[in-house]
Amino acid sequence: MSTIQNTQPTSNPFAAYGTRSTAKPAEEDLQDRFLKLLVTQMKNQDPLNPLDNAQVTTQLAQISTVNGVERLNATIRTIADSFTAGQSLQAAGMIGREVLVPGSALQLANGAARFGIELTQPADEVKVRIHDAAGREIQVMNLGPQAAGSLELAWDGKTSDGSQAANGNYSISVAALRGDQKVEVQALAAAIVQGVSQGNQGVQLDVGRLGMVGLADIRQIF
Repeated sequence: MSTIQNTQPTSNPFAAYGTRSTAKPAEEDLQDRFLKLLVTQMKNQDPLNPLDNAQVTTQLAQISTVNGVERLNATIRTIADSFTAGQSLQAAGMIGREVLVPGSALQLANGAARFGIELTQPADEVKVRIHDAAGREIQVMNLGPQAAGSLELAWDGKTSDGSQAANGNYSISVAALRGDQKVEVQALAAAIVQGVSQGNQGVQLDVGRLGMVGLADIRQIF
């Protein structure tokens, strides 16, 4: 009598219908682990020293706390993502605009240069010194008393001797006094925003020769 052999491999009869994912959200997985741990603890408890209601309540409260923390973390991540997206949109709107950022660079073009200063507190006397590319002082601007905050300024290219400076790159230094005490003051440079990028340091703006700056570095927008 002949024998018939089945040479086809055994297959899962339900394979054609696909498999249903059993993956659980991290929150549910964490809750399952807590519950399993609690059940195991209750099964293996000492009959002479069983868990009391207070212990069980504490365990359950821990589960609720962990779930609450997970939800809070998820909410914070959502808010952070929305904040970053909002910053990117705000930064993109600055492309092509001129801004003031911390820096001492000064560029004279067509007989005009924009810059600024930022005072941490009011000052009785503020002086801005302009230097050429070789570091020589060519002009001093006496601004007198100034309030705290940022101040937009302009230079018409005139030097101390009345001559017109050539277009090009210059630099500024600033000093401020209140009585006989020095006041902290920051020079501000003008630049055009050329692009926006997102990196480890958050939203960054490309301001050309001045490099990359953050949104917090922008003092004024024109």
